Amino acid sequence: MKTIDRARVVHEVGATVRLALPLVAAQLAAVGTNVVDAVLSGHFSAHVLGAVAVGTSVWTLAIVSGIGVMMAVPPSVAQLDGANRRPEVGAVFRQALWLAVMLGALLWFGVRHAEPLVNLIGVTPGLRHDVNEFLHAISWGAPALACYFTLRGLSEGLSLTRPSMMFSLGGLAVLAPLGYVFMFGKLGLPPQGARGCGIATALVLWLEMLGFLVYVLCHRNYRGLNLFERFEWPHWRRIGALLHIGLPMAVTLLAEAGLFVATALLIGTMGEDVVASHQVAINVASVFFMVPLGLAMAITVRVGNAVGRNDARGVRYAGFCGIGLALVTQLVSATLMLGLPHAIASLYTGNATVIALAAQLLVLAGLFQFSDGIQVASNGALRGLKDTRVPMAITLFAYWGVGMPVGWWLAFRHGLGARGMWMGLIAGLSVAAVLLFTRFWRSAWRHRWQAVPPEDSMTVRSQAVTLNDHL
Repeated sequence: MKTIDRARVVHEVGATVRLALPLVAAQLAAVGTNVVDAVLSGHFSAHVLGAVAVGTSVWTLAIVSGIGVMMAVPPSVAQLDGANRRPEVGAVFRQALWLAVMLGALLWFGVRHAEPLVNLIGVTPGLRHDVNEFLHAISWGAPALACYFTLRGLSEGLSLTRPSMMFSLGGLAVLAPLGYVFMFGKLGLPPQGARGCGIATALVLWLEMLGFLVYVLCHRNYRGLNLFERFEWPHWRRIGALLHIGLPMAVTLLAEAGLFVATALLIGTMGEDVVASHQVAINVASVFFMVPLGLAMAITVRVGNAVGRNDARGVRYAGFCGIGLALVTQLVSATLMLGLPHAIASLYTGNATVIALAAQLLVLAGLFQFSDGIQVASNGALRGLKDTRVPMAITLFAYWGVGMPVGWWLAFRHGLGARGMWMGLIAGLSVAAVLLFTRFWRSAWRHRWQAVPPEDSMTVRSQAVTLNDHL
């Protein structure tokens, strides 16, 4: 790309934005479910709010694991779609469904037996019963969750992202009345508190999955894919190929989620005002993060399509234009956080002390917006190449080899408290951004691309020539 084709840049930016907007809306809807649960729980009682908050933290680990593994589906489908081999998508999809069923069963079992983890976290004994009740109820949604993300991955891999938005927003709309009925005991049902919240969420997951399944079966956009043309037993080599891509992504997401959970736990020892200020700042940062995250999902599809076409220039345009878009969105969020930290914090609380502390953290959040955008967008581009193992290693090193040690050292050795932990987040995200962007840059420029031979299409292998596994 010695000379930049402006027309192609405009086309790529437009295509990425069209794909990303529904995905951003879907991610915001996912955040909205936590808000709905928190609001309903808070109106029920402070005790139930605490139980649901703890239970949701444990459930999030299951969600992240499920999403990470099933993220193998979008690039696999996108590469076949880009290669005009749509009839082969069905075989990938059927094996992905088997994987989802097995993963859902595993997550169901893990969530139902999470009591040792709850005890290890140090949850107040008075909350443990309701936390476990919530987890037992919501665990029934795990199989639906895994299958839903298989359907969503299929659709997004085909560059059809509006269904993800439709069903995510639909689930959010249904969750509020269902949660109210089951938690507060309406329509002749007894009040069930935290357990009712778990039941409502599990039901919504099943409704979303079944609705998406019916949509895929009936809509013309999915015809010719041979999704259910015949029954197939699990093909372990093909499932293993999906796991080869998906497991590193699950570890990557768990590493990132674990960093923020550990940060919250350490800040939890610093007093109520500090904890409250951290909650305000991390909530704001999480909402803004949904935009580059949606973009990253779109970048995965665009890069995957280019790989399927054997279009090396297309890979570079898709990746670098997407990363550039992420930087633009992060410029907006950074400007708001750096320019209006007190005003943003005051939307959450009237406590002057919390507002002042939260404003300091929001300034730090504003500083890591650019590194956060680069790392998530670069990771999305690498997923489009099905390059997941080295990014996993980079993430583990950046977050746990740099971010957590630096944060702990600044917070507890130098007395910077919550600000020190957030400086650790800046360090970890910055290292991840530099290394992941470098990884994509080298992969995009130094490797030739070739189509997958027909006999390899069912194994869901990368359509790129073997990537260099060393930075």
